[in-house]
Amino acid sequence: MRLLPRALMVLPLAALLMSGPASGPANADEFTGAQRAEIVSIVRDALKRDPSILRDAVVALQADDGDREKLASRAAVAAARDVLVSPGDPVAGNPKGSVTIVEFFDVRCPYCRKLEPEMTAFLNSDHDVRLVYKDLPILGPASVLGTKALLAARKQGAYEKLRDVMMRMPPDITRPAIETEAKKLGLDSARLLHDMDDPAIQTQIDANLHLAHQLGIQGTPAMVVGDQMLPGAMDADELKHAVVEARAAKK
Repeated sequence: MRLLPRALMVLPLAALLMSGPASGPANADEFTGAQRAEIVSIVRDALKRDPSILRDAVVALQADDGDREKLASRAAVAAARDVLVSPGDPVAGNPKGSVTIVEFFDVRCPYCRKLEPEMTAFLNSDHDVRLVYKDLPILGPASVLGTKALLAARKQGAYEKLRDVMMRMPPDITRPAIETEAKKLGLDSARLLHDMDDPAIQTQIDANLHLAHQLGIQGTPAMVVGDQMLPGAMDADELKHAVVEARAAKK
């Protein structure tokens, strides 16, 4: 049950005093000093007797703000629908899944790394989900370096393999460290380092950053599931609920 009616329980009385008789003053600045003092006294007395009124009002206002943010994010997702997934995006899970999750992540983000086991377990339990990765290097030059390595590895069909390693390696990513891990995976490390400087990769990064700005994303991880924006880290139950809603909306 929402708390707003209780939180504002003193206002009807205040409004009654403010309105006065039908022929009385219509605007607050036309009240007499005595009327204003009485209104303030009643409201102050109510808050003294039940301070939770103010707390509940704050909670209710925060809930309303949250509702407005959800509506705004849904509108942003709808507006970006045509560019939300592009042919150059790496894909995991079922490429033909009925529900698409678009994950914006930074390879160095600790919250993104913490989310990895949850996401892996979820994809293993639901084989009708397509996961689209949006590399979003927002944590400095090392993040940009790591992102370029991942997108370059895609040219060798090794995006997911290298991503799995880089999401577990120390976050101070360097070119020598990338080269070492690439060799361990059996990749052509010289080609990888060369491809990292391909202008097309920077173009893709710029497009991801622009899309994130368009969607109002302010940090990682962030996900789009159906028409919902899910900012911040989440657990498997939250993710499952969002997917169930997105699947139901398609029916």
